[in-house]
Amino acid sequence: MPTLFMVGGPMGVGKTTTCQELKRLLPNCVFLDGDWCWDMDPFVVNEQTKALVLQNITTLLQNFLRCGQFMNVVFCWVLHEEQIWQQLLDRLDLLGWELCQVALVCSEEQLVYRLQSDVARGLRTADVIDRSRQRLASFAKLPVPLLDTTDRTARQAAEEIAQLADRGEIAGRW
Repeated sequence: MPTLFMVGGPMGVGKTTTCQELKRLLPNCVFLDGDWCWDMDPFVVNEQTKALVLQNITTLLQNFLRCGQFMNVVFCWVLHEEQIWQQLLDRLDLLGWELCQVALVCSEEQLVYRLQSDVARGLRTADVIDRSRQRLASFAKLPVPLLDTTDRTARQAAEEIAQLADRGEIAGRW
């Protein structure tokens, strides 16, 4: 059965890298990172841009779901609030698709280390560290399984997600 994988987690936890690995593991797979749907400079978060990014994400995801080429669609974004997950799901036609949801987490120390490394390489700005640390705790409150990436490589995390999906442990049918 075709499967939509929705992967959340704080900035720096390894969502993009893990999902790139998951894309390589799964047959006939396409990957969308929600950050690509509002990559702007300056980065502005307001009601208008939040509405825009939700529309961009759901339009692209729905196009992937309708395309007969893909058996697996992998999507990642921060998704730190249940309402964001629900807003996306409410806009998608998932009839005939299996849904696999998971949130990636790691220790706060590991998260800070990863983000500081990204800042040092010029990939992120330093203000992301506090925002990501603040959001880390919110993932424990979500009604989705958590996968700790503290001691896992991106490949190992992707393999674990694929195994959980195969066993039906992170799936729902629509």
